[in-house]
Amino acid sequence: MTIRGNAHRYGDNVDTDAILPGRYLNISDPAELGRHCMEDFDPEFRSRVKAGDIIVAGSNYGCGSSREHAPVALKANGIACIVAGSFARIFYRNAINLALPLVECGEAARITDMSDDMEIDLVRGTIVNHTKQRTFEFSRYPDFMLQILNAGGLIEYTHRTM
Repeated sequence: MTIRGNAHRYGDNVDTDAILPGRYLNISDPAELGRHCMEDFDPEFRSRVKAGDIIVAGSNYGCGSSREHAPVALKANGIACIVAGSFARIFYRNAINLALPLVECGEAARITDMSDDMEIDLVRGTIVNHTKQRTFEFSRYPDFMLQILNAGGLIEYTHRTM
């Protein structure tokens, strides 16, 4: 599973309220959630992002409340992967369960700038920053997690294995 897109760079401690403000938690439609993604934190986000793009951030990405709405809103905008130094645990599990891959690689996150061209190979465990001409390795996903991602999320994976 390979992902290639442009980077959208953020710092440390981006919380779920920044990703999707709490006032929209009564919405369940992914497209509608996507329209409000990052609206207070980065008002230009939706106009910049394209399908297949990658968020790159510092440490503790997805901290705050344990809402599934945040990864749903990111996926609705076409975000294909998030690379960060570290992730909040509940955000990490919610994202994987919703088939949004997350990669912990602090070195890649530190050197990546906004709009860098990136390629991530989830099977091989590599990140290539084509703009910087640098390659990084990260801990590969266990097979069962790749199966969840490939199935389209935990619910779909469960349906296939039952």
